[in-house]
Amino acid sequence: MGYSIPPLHPFLAKEGKEGWLSLVTALLRCEYQVLGRLNFIVYLLIGIIALSHKLRVSVPLWLLIHRNFRFFICAICVICGFNLFPCKTFAMGDVSKFTFAQLQYNGGNWNPRPNAGKRLMWELIKRTSVEARIDTITVRADDINLFEYPFVYMSGDQEFPPLSDKEISNLKLYLEFGGMLLIDDSIGKSDFGFDKSVRREIKRLFPNKALEKLSTEHTVFKSFYLLTQAYGRIMEKSYLEGITLENRTVIIYSQNDLGGAWAKDPLGSWEYEVIPGGETQRAMAFRLGVNVVMYALTGDYKQDQVHLPFILKRQM
Repeated sequence: MGYSIPPLHPFLAKEGKEGWLSLVTALLRCEYQVLGRLNFIVYLLIGIIALSHKLRVSVPLWLLIHRNFRFFICAICVICGFNLFPCKTFAMGDVSKFTFAQLQYNGGNWNPRPNAGKRLMWELIKRTSVEARIDTITVRADDINLFEYPFVYMSGDQEFPPLSDKEISNLKLYLEFGGMLLIDDSIGKSDFGFDKSVRREIKRLFPNKALEKLSTEHTVFKSFYLLTQAYGRIMEKSYLEGITLENRTVIIYSQNDLGGAWAKDPLGSWEYEVIPGGETQRAMAFRLGVNVVMYALTGDYKQDQVHLPFILKRQM
């Protein structure tokens, strides 16, 4: 089906807001890709000048251009400059995309699964409509840039020293103002190493709150896929734990090494064996990862039962 540029005459015959609104509406109905960027903007400039000068139908198009010749030349040069010499400063690019941010901390081993986040982002893009960056970034708890990311991943397999007071204060503020933290224990041993340090820091963050087992009715188990338990590289615990503030879970804690199930080396091979459930368990670990990201982005939106039929279809 072909598309044509709408004639200017009907818009030039109108005064004030009515003319502006008519022109914009007609331009939006055009195929921008068919017109091309330069033709589209030149046409828009003609309409704007005509309307601003309150010209009538009787004014020839060549006269309109002649009266504003310098303006048109300058505008076209600027447009051509953007086309021929694009500048990254003017592009949104990856800034508007979801980013897998990983928390970096002192001591211990803050990045035991360096390829995990990249693979999860690849799966997130493939399975959902979320626009995400493949590459991951690191951020510290006391960094002001922490507030740019709705989701932060913290991992480890060793005990680590206490976070600084500034880190605790900034991280608490981040969580209270809408952020979400996924903590992933890579070894899954309770009251030992990483787990011991994590529970200590959570008590510092929220002295009056304790980690609680998340029910299978929690939204994180049905934010995209319908799941009935927690998964990971290992099956240390069949459930997730969390800290909830005003019906929003701000910390989700897994002791099943989700990152170990996600990690793939640069040659395309899985880095770790998944036990005891093999590849089926790995697939479910990816589903849980997607669910956690979707929960961070949508909260309790999918708690509404109206979404249940759509979620059930994804189980097939």
